[in-house]
Amino acid sequence: MTQSPARTDEAGPSPALTPAQAFDALYAFCAPALVRQAYLLTGRRELAQEAVERAFQLAWQNWPQVARDRDPAGWVRAVAHECALSPWHRFRLRYRHPEPPPADAADRALLEALLKLPPTYRRTLLLYDGVGLDLPETAAETEASTPAAAGRLTRARRLVAGQVPELADPAALHRRLAELASTERLRAAQPPAVRTYAEQRTRFWTRSALAFTATIIAATTLTLRSAPTHYEAPIGPAQAISGVPAEVGLGPLSAGERALQAKLLRAAENGPERVVPLAR
Repeated sequence: MTQSPARTDEAGPSPALTPAQAFDALYAFCAPALVRQAYLLTGRRELAQEAVERAFQLAWQNWPQVARDRDPAGWVRAVAHECALSPWHRFRLRYRHPEPPPADAADRALLEALLKLPPTYRRTLLLYDGVGLDLPETAAETEASTPAAAGRLTRARRLVAGQVPELADPAALHRRLAELASTERLRAAQPPAVRTYAEQRTRFWTRSALAFTATIIAATTLTLRSAPTHYEAPIGPAQAISGVPAEVGLGPLSAGERALQAKLLRAAENGPERVVPLAR
């Protein structure tokens, strides 16, 4: 029995995904392959997982922008590759010692040949021969011109073929890259954990920014309240003054001074009587 058109219309379109559901779907689709790609770029299993998780954390923090991007998977892939190839990893203690190489001799030879390439060559080779992007897309993702990307690809293939001659054929190289990444036990964290960590990190930096702003405002307010409100001229340094007569003590009176003193005393004794009040 066929379904009537009226019943089909009642079903309606499927509901839109929430941001968390859309993020989880993108993570489930891209994360396993990105971990394998990051492993081929670095040769380190833990660093590969860390780079992919960091890329998806940034994607969740900027989800409105990523969701509207014409290629969300490409956005996350570019960030994951940049995190994996960051030169700052060499200063971290946990990444100063090499990890155990693959058990298979062929896989070990291919990985060693890849890690001997310059990072830009390694990434170009992975995007073109591993991921399967065309040359203009590879050039755009590596921020290079198309001729520059073609030159890097040619030199990278030649260097790898020099180390592993049986991989001179690009088709064989593509197949071996996929096999090498698939044989390693690589896994990524669950998407809810990635989203939770990204939200915690966002809250931490938001609170830090608010605390820093409050500190600046408090310091500015204290400076304004304690600053002088008018100009006070600075007091100059002390200077020696010359030409002042030396201080001398009192000596004996001369004859004229004694005569004047006696006259003043007599005048005080024989002067007019003092005015006194009369009693009534």
